[in-house]
Amino acid sequence: MKIKVLFFASCRDAVGLRSCEWEIAEGYRVADLQRELVAAYPQLAAVQQVLSIAVNSEYAGSHTALKAGDEVALIPPVSGG
Repeated sequence: MKIKVLFFASCRDAVGLRSCEWEIAEGYRVADLQRELVAAYPQLAAVQQVLSIAVNSEYAGSHTALKAGDEVALIPPVSGG
């Protein structure tokens, strides 16, 4: 199954991409995807613990199930005024 992964702010800087398609297996959850992404892009490890993740524009927890066609956004904390 394919999903689309969107990288924002420092995640985009670390990975060097705005988005990519990612192949996942049946039964994958957000935590599984996060583990795979950190393995593929070790630079993400620095923000892994503070990432917010959204699935189809809704914030999601680590146990949220993923399905074909989902759009997953990795959103690091932001600061500013």
